[in-house]
Amino acid sequence: MLSEGTHQPPRPPRIFLAGGSATVTREAGKAPMTGWGQVLHLFLTPGIEVVNCARAGASARTFHEWGRLDWILANIAPGDYLLMCFGINDAKPEEWLRTEAYGDFPVHLRAFIDGARERNAHPVLVSPPESDTYDVHGNLPRSITEYPMAMADVAAECGVPYIDLYNQSRHWWAELGPAGVRPFFINLEPGEHPDYPEGLRDPGHMMPAGAIACVRFVAYSLVAEQVVPAHWAVDLDRAHFPPDAVTWLDDATHHELTQARTLGTG
Repeated sequence: MLSEGTHQPPRPPRIFLAGGSATVTREAGKAPMTGWGQVLHLFLTPGIEVVNCARAGASARTFHEWGRLDWILANIAPGDYLLMCFGINDAKPEEWLRTEAYGDFPVHLRAFIDGARERNAHPVLVSPPESDTYDVHGNLPRSITEYPMAMADVAAECGVPYIDLYNQSRHWWAELGPAGVRPFFINLEPGEHPDYPEGLRDPGHMMPAGAIACVRFVAYSLVAEQVVPAHWAVDLDRAHFPPDAVTWLDDATHHELTQARTLGTG
Protein backbone atom coordinates (compact mmCIF):
# COMPACT_ATOMS: atom_id res chain seq x y z
CA MET A 1 0.00 0.00 0.00
CA LEU A 2 1.26 3.46 -0.88
CA SER A 3 1.73 5.78 2.07
CA GLU A 4 -0.13 9.08 2.17
CA GLY A 5 1.45 11.66 -0.09
CA THR A 6 3.25 9.14 -2.33
CA HIS A 7 2.48 8.63 -5.97
CA GLN A 8 2.68 5.70 -8.31
CA PRO A 9 5.41 6.02 -10.97
CA PRO A 10 4.09 7.21 -14.31
CA ARG A 11 2.96 4.47 -16.65
CA PRO A 12 5.11 4.15 -19.79
CA PRO A 13 3.53 5.45 -23.00
CA ARG A 14 1.82 2.72 -25.00
CA ILE A 15 1.20 2.22 -28.70
CA PHE A 16 -1.67 -0.17 -29.45
CA LEU A 17 -1.73 -1.80 -32.89
CA ALA A 18 -4.82 -3.05 -34.72
CA GLY A 19 -4.66 -4.79 -38.08
CA GLY A 20 -4.16 -8.04 -39.95
CA SER A 21 -1.19 -10.20 -40.88
CA ALA A 22 0.86 -7.31 -42.25
CA THR A 23 0.97 -5.89 -38.72
CA VAL A 24 0.73 -8.96 -36.47
CA THR A 25 3.48 -10.38 -34.25
CA ARG A 26 4.11 -13.88 -35.56
CA GLU A 27 4.69 -17.02 -33.54
CA ALA A 28 7.88 -19.08 -33.78
CA GLY A 29 6.09 -21.76 -35.79
CA LYS A 30 5.49 -19.19 -38.55
CA ALA A 31 9.05 -17.81 -38.64
CA PRO A 32 10.52 -16.20 -40.65
CA MET A 33 7.18 -14.47 -41.42
CA THR A 34 7.27 -11.06 -39.75
CA GLY A 35 4.68 -8.33 -39.34
CA TRP A 36 5.79 -4.71 -39.19
CA GLY A 37 4.25 -4.35 -35.72
CA GLN A 38 6.52 -7.16 -34.54
CA VAL A 39 9.60 -4.98 -35.11
CA LEU A 40 8.24 -1.52 -34.25
CA HIS A 41 10.14 -1.60 -30.96
CA LEU A 42 13.45 -1.55 -32.88
CA PHE A 43 12.83 2.10 -33.65
CA LEU A 44 11.47 3.18 -30.27
CA THR A 45 13.18 4.04 -27.02
CA PRO A 46 12.94 1.21 -24.46
CA GLY A 47 10.40 3.11 -22.37
CA ILE A 48 7.68 2.89 -25.05
CA GLU A 49 5.44 -0.18 -24.80
CA VAL A 50 4.01 -1.71 -27.98
CA VAL A 51 0.75 -3.63 -27.46
CA ASN A 52 0.27 -5.52 -30.70
CA CYS A 53 -3.36 -6.62 -30.92
CA ALA A 54 -3.31 -7.34 -34.67
CA ARG A 55 -4.83 -10.66 -35.74
CA ALA A 56 -3.82 -12.52 -38.90
CA GLY A 57 -6.73 -12.66 -41.32
CA ALA A 58 -8.63 -9.76 -39.78
CA SER A 59 -10.39 -7.05 -41.71
CA ALA A 60 -11.61 -3.82 -40.13
CA ARG A 61 -15.02 -5.47 -39.96
CA THR A 62 -14.03 -8.76 -38.32
CA PHE A 63 -11.56 -7.11 -35.92
CA HIS A 64 -14.46 -4.99 -34.73
CA GLU A 65 -17.04 -7.82 -34.72
CA TRP A 66 -14.74 -10.28 -32.95
CA GLY A 67 -14.45 -7.99 -29.92
CA ARG A 68 -10.82 -7.10 -30.46
CA LEU A 69 -11.52 -3.38 -30.72
CA ASP A 70 -13.58 -3.67 -27.52
CA TRP A 71 -10.55 -5.11 -25.71
CA ILE A 72 -8.34 -2.26 -26.90
CA LEU A 73 -10.89 0.35 -25.81
CA ALA A 74 -11.22 -1.33 -22.42
CA ASN A 75 -7.46 -1.11 -21.88
CA ILE A 76 -6.31 2.02 -23.69
CA ALA A 77 -5.73 5.10 -21.53
CA PRO A 78 -5.40 8.85 -22.03
CA GLY A 79 -2.23 9.69 -23.90
CA ASP A 80 -1.87 6.24 -25.49
CA TYR A 81 -1.83 5.75 -29.27
CA LEU A 82 -3.88 3.48 -31.51
CA LEU A 83 -2.41 2.67 -34.93
CA MET A 84 -4.87 0.99 -37.34
CA CYS A 85 -3.72 -0.84 -40.47
CA PHE A 86 -6.48 -2.43 -42.57
CA GLY A 87 -7.40 -2.87 -46.22
CA ILE A 88 -5.85 -6.08 -47.52
CA ASN A 89 -8.39 -8.49 -46.04
CA ASP A 90 -11.17 -5.94 -46.47
CA ALA A 91 -10.68 -6.25 -50.24
CA LYS A 92 -11.10 -10.04 -50.29
CA PRO A 93 -14.27 -11.48 -51.81
CA GLU A 94 -15.49 -13.56 -48.83
CA GLU A 95 -18.75 -11.98 -47.67
CA TRP A 96 -18.05 -12.51 -43.95
CA LEU A 97 -14.66 -10.77 -44.26
CA ARG A 98 -15.09 -8.10 -46.90
CA THR A 99 -15.90 -4.45 -46.45
CA GLU A 100 -16.65 -1.95 -49.20
CA ALA A 101 -14.03 0.78 -49.52
CA TYR A 102 -16.63 3.54 -49.77
CA GLY A 103 -19.30 1.72 -47.78
CA ASP A 104 -18.76 0.03 -44.43
CA PHE A 105 -14.94 0.24 -44.41
CA PRO A 106 -14.98 3.93 -43.35
CA VAL A 107 -17.76 3.18 -40.86
CA HIS A 108 -15.57 0.66 -39.05
CA LEU A 109 -12.52 2.93 -39.18
CA ARG A 110 -14.53 5.71 -37.53
CA ALA A 111 -15.49 3.32 -34.73
CA PHE A 112 -11.77 2.87 -33.99
CA ILE A 113 -11.12 6.60 -34.22
CA ASP A 114 -14.12 7.65 -32.11
CA GLY A 115 -13.41 5.00 -29.49
CA ALA A 116 -9.81 6.13 -29.08
CA ARG A 117 -10.74 9.79 -28.90
CA GLU A 118 -13.49 9.17 -26.35
CA ARG A 119 -10.72 7.80 -24.11
CA ASN A 120 -8.38 10.73 -24.86
CA ALA A 121 -6.04 8.46 -26.84
CA HIS A 122 -4.50 9.33 -30.21
CA PRO A 123 -5.75 7.46 -33.32
CA VAL A 124 -3.47 7.08 -36.35
CA LEU A 125 -4.38 5.46 -39.69
CA VAL A 126 -1.73 3.42 -41.53
CA SER A 127 -2.38 1.96 -44.97
CA PRO A 128 -1.02 -1.59 -45.41
CA PRO A 129 2.14 -2.35 -47.40
CA GLU A 130 1.86 -3.51 -50.99
CA SER A 131 2.43 -7.20 -51.67
CA ASP A 132 4.98 -8.56 -54.14
CA THR A 133 2.56 -8.42 -57.06
CA TYR A 134 5.17 -8.63 -59.83
CA ASP A 135 4.01 -10.81 -62.71
CA VAL A 136 6.08 -12.83 -65.20
CA HIS A 137 6.31 -9.79 -67.48
CA GLY A 138 7.82 -7.58 -64.77
CA ASN A 139 4.67 -5.57 -64.19
CA LEU A 140 3.68 -4.49 -60.67
CA PRO A 141 -0.14 -4.44 -60.54
CA ARG A 142 -1.88 -2.93 -57.55
CA SER A 143 -3.30 -5.45 -55.10
CA ILE A 144 -5.68 -2.88 -53.63
CA THR A 145 -6.56 0.57 -54.90
CA GLU A 146 -9.63 2.05 -53.26
CA TYR A 147 -8.87 1.15 -49.64
CA PRO A 148 -5.82 3.41 -49.13
CA MET A 149 -7.76 6.16 -50.89
CA ALA A 150 -10.75 5.65 -48.61
CA MET A 151 -8.46 5.61 -45.56
CA ALA A 152 -6.88 8.90 -46.64
CA ASP A 153 -10.35 10.39 -47.03
CA VAL A 154 -11.38 9.26 -43.53
CA ALA A 155 -8.17 10.71 -42.11
CA ALA A 156 -8.86 14.06 -43.75
CA GLU A 157 -12.50 14.11 -42.67
CA CYS A 158 -11.70 13.19 -39.07
CA GLY A 159 -8.46 15.17 -38.73
CA VAL A 160 -6.46 12.02 -38.00
CA PRO A 161 -2.78 11.48 -38.92
CA TYR A 162 -2.41 9.23 -41.96
CA ILE A 163 0.72 7.24 -42.83
CA ASP A 164 0.58 6.11 -46.46
CA LEU A 165 2.65 2.95 -46.22
CA TYR A 166 0.85 1.46 -49.22
CA ASN A 167 2.02 3.95 -51.82
CA GLN A 168 5.44 4.35 -50.20
CA SER A 169 6.05 0.60 -50.34
CA ARG A 170 4.80 0.44 -53.94
CA HIS A 171 7.36 3.11 -54.82
CA TRP A 172 10.11 1.07 -53.17
CA TRP A 173 9.09 -2.19 -54.84
CA ALA A 174 9.01 -0.47 -58.24
CA GLU A 175 12.53 0.87 -57.67
CA LEU A 176 13.83 -2.52 -56.52
CA GLY A 177 12.36 -4.47 -59.43
CA PRO A 178 11.18 -8.11 -59.39
CA ALA A 179 14.50 -9.57 -58.22
CA GLY A 180 15.25 -6.83 -55.70
CA VAL A 181 11.93 -7.12 -53.89
CA ARG A 182 12.03 -10.93 -53.46
CA PRO A 183 14.15 -10.92 -50.26
CA PHE A 184 11.50 -8.76 -48.59
CA PHE A 185 8.86 -11.48 -48.95
CA ILE A 186 8.63 -15.18 -48.18
CA ASN A 187 10.54 -17.02 -50.89
CA LEU A 188 11.89 -20.18 -49.29
CA GLU A 189 13.37 -23.12 -51.14
CA PRO A 190 12.75 -26.70 -49.95
CA GLY A 191 14.94 -27.39 -46.93
CA GLU A 192 15.87 -23.74 -46.47
CA HIS A 193 13.89 -23.26 -43.23
CA PRO A 194 12.74 -25.90 -40.72
CA ASP A 195 9.25 -24.40 -40.45
CA TYR A 196 8.71 -24.92 -44.19
CA PRO A 197 10.58 -28.08 -45.17
CA GLU A 198 8.89 -28.14 -48.58
CA GLY A 199 9.61 -24.46 -49.19
CA LEU A 200 7.10 -21.65 -49.48
CA ARG A 201 6.43 -18.84 -51.93
CA ASP A 202 4.17 -16.27 -50.27
CA PRO A 203 4.17 -12.85 -51.97
CA GLY A 204 1.76 -11.42 -49.39
CA HIS A 205 3.79 -11.92 -46.20
CA MET A 206 7.11 -10.38 -45.29
CA MET A 207 10.52 -11.53 -44.21
CA PRO A 208 12.25 -9.54 -41.44
CA ALA A 209 13.91 -7.28 -44.04
CA GLY A 210 10.56 -6.29 -45.50
CA ALA A 211 8.93 -5.72 -42.13
CA ILE A 212 11.85 -3.59 -40.94
CA ALA A 213 11.77 -1.49 -44.12
CA CYS A 214 8.06 -0.85 -43.67
CA VAL A 215 8.09 -0.11 -39.96
CA ARG A 216 11.08 2.21 -40.35
CA PHE A 217 8.84 4.36 -42.56
CA VAL A 218 6.01 4.18 -40.01
CA ALA A 219 8.31 5.27 -37.18
CA TYR A 220 9.88 7.99 -39.30
CA SER A 221 6.44 9.31 -40.28
CA LEU A 222 5.23 9.36 -36.67
CA VAL A 223 8.12 11.69 -35.85
CA ALA A 224 8.12 13.71 -39.09
CA GLU A 225 4.40 14.44 -38.77
CA GLN A 226 4.88 15.30 -35.08
CA VAL A 227 2.46 12.58 -34.00
CA VAL A 228 4.87 11.39 -31.29
CA PRO A 229 7.75 13.24 -29.62
CA ALA A 230 10.95 13.08 -31.64
CA HIS A 231 12.92 11.62 -28.75
CA TRP A 232 10.73 8.49 -28.83
CA ALA A 233 12.41 7.31 -32.04
CA VAL A 234 15.84 5.69 -32.30
CA ASP A 235 17.97 4.15 -35.06
CA LEU A 236 15.85 5.51 -37.92
CA ASP A 237 18.98 5.71 -40.10
CA ARG A 238 20.51 2.44 -38.96
CA ALA A 239 21.34 0.40 -42.05
CA HIS A 240 21.45 -3.10 -40.55
CA PHE A 241 20.24 -4.99 -37.50
CA PRO A 242 21.78 -8.26 -36.26
CA PRO A 243 19.79 -11.43 -37.03
CA ASP A 244 18.84 -11.87 -33.38
CA ALA A 245 17.21 -8.41 -33.28
CA VAL A 246 14.03 -9.97 -34.67
CA THR A 247 12.36 -12.48 -32.37
CA TRP A 248 9.20 -14.56 -32.51
CA LEU A 249 6.86 -15.45 -29.67
CA ASP A 250 6.81 -19.08 -28.67
CA ASP A 251 3.65 -20.69 -30.01
CA ALA A 252 1.97 -21.14 -26.60
CA THR A 253 2.49 -17.50 -25.60
CA HIS A 254 1.28 -16.33 -28.99
CA HIS A 255 -1.89 -18.41 -28.68
CA GLU A 256 -2.50 -17.16 -25.14
CA LEU A 257 -2.16 -13.50 -26.15
CA THR A 258 -4.32 -13.99 -29.22
CA GLN A 259 -7.11 -15.45 -27.10
CA ALA A 260 -6.71 -12.91 -24.30
CA ARG A 261 -6.80 -9.72 -26.35
CA THR A 262 -10.48 -9.84 -27.21
CA LEU A 263 -13.76 -9.36 -25.41
CA GLY A 264 -15.49 -11.56 -27.97
CA THR A 265 -14.80 -14.83 -29.76
CA GLY A 266 -12.18 -13.80 -32.32
